[in-house]
Amino acid sequence: MSILRPRFFRNLFSYLVLSVFAFTTIFPFLWMVITTFKSRGAIFAIPPTLVPDLLFKPGMWDSYIEVLTRYNFVRYIGNSMFVSTMAAIGQLITASLAGFAFARMEFRGKYILFGLLLATTMVPTEVVIIPEFLLMAQLKWLDTYLPLIVPSFLVASFGTFMLREFFSSIPVELEEAALLDGASVFQIYRHIYLPLSLPAMTTLFLIAFINNWNELLRPVLYISDSDLRTVTIGLTTFQNEYGAQWHLLLSAAVVSILPLLIIYIFAQRYIVQGIATTGLK
Repeated sequence: MSILRPRFFRNLFSYLVLSVFAFTTIFPFLWMVITTFKSRGAIFAIPPTLVPDLLFKPGMWDSYIEVLTRYNFVRYIGNSMFVSTMAAIGQLITASLAGFAFARMEFRGKYILFGLLLATTMVPTEVVIIPEFLLMAQLKWLDTYLPLIVPSFLVASFGTFMLREFFSSIPVELEEAALLDGASVFQIYRHIYLPLSLPAMTTLFLIAFINNWNELLRPVLYISDSDLRTVTIGLTTFQNEYGAQWHLLLSAAVVSILPLLIIYIFAQRYIVQGIATTGLK
């Protein structure tokens, strides 16, 4: 008992600390959801209340209905879903090919190229956005989804680094056995490395999806057609220089976050596995 008691208190303390951290992390989201069920006057009431005044009363869902119908957020969510999915799939293709090349292939200047690729992660988007905009205008891609998808499709430095580390952790004996059986380099990549990298690929997909879902700068610059707007542009319609429609803005924010939560819930097993095993021999 004397041995088990210190362990019990250590575990209890650890769970308490984790519970406090979890509550601190999730409380802003819970407060946002609670506020969407308050009337306009109750949103800024002092002292603030945790129980919304419209809970289980007529008008409880009015702000959500208005966001989804009058402000066309169903279409915006569909637009963001398409753009984010295509950009994330593109990153999986380019990052897996580049990661495999840097992990398993030998060629001149390999480490220099890899270093230059990693250096691009330190260059903010704002630095290159003007020449990028001029290029997109020359290609006549304005008011299309191509400027939102292609840059993410082609630039995957973080994904390349992540998958390179994962591919490097796969035993080289599998590759040698495939070579003895007459498999080509692409067949080794396709039939050995890709199936084994499902956790890492799922993690990269979610990261790329979230980054593109939250992208605001490029949609604002390239999209002017209201039917092509993404969720992030839609959220800006509830704000102006004089104030914000907080009940609609918070309801729209909750609606825009739900797809990310659903995707994460279904993919969390692969994400945890991918993060835990990346870079481990």
